[in-house]
Amino acid sequence: MARVTPTFRKTYDAGTLYIYVKADLWLKMAMEMDERQKTRMVSVRTIGTSDDNNHDVIEARSVHMRISSDTKTVGFYYSLDKKSWQLIRLFKNDYPASIWVGISTQCPLGEGTSAVFEDISLTRQSISDFRLGI
Repeated sequence: MARVTPTFRKTYDAGTLYIYVKADLWLKMAMEMDERQKTRMVSVRTIGTSDDNNHDVIEARSVHMRISSDTKTVGFYYSLDKKSWQLIRLFKNDYPASIWVGISTQCPLGEGTSAVFEDISLTRQSISDFRLGI
């Protein structure tokens, strides 16, 4: 979990959380600027090739982002207040026991951007209700 505050300069600038296994097997959730210059939650699943899914528009500067897994399912969530969590996507957990989790900033079209990551935590406990994010 992390509170993410990206700086948006160009399309696709984002602050991201990852689950990574190898170059062609990973998951990403991001607070990203889309083609219409809207800030929204985005999820990507890569198994050989990537799918991109645009989710809710976020008007706040920062968002709390959380990834949770019970070893069978992976869930992506965001919250504006760290109390009420919104599900954006569920995946079957097809990942090995050893994975990497991480944070990053992306800027595929511009000349650089930044993001502030605060309140970062990693716990062994999964959420108990994947639909409600609690």
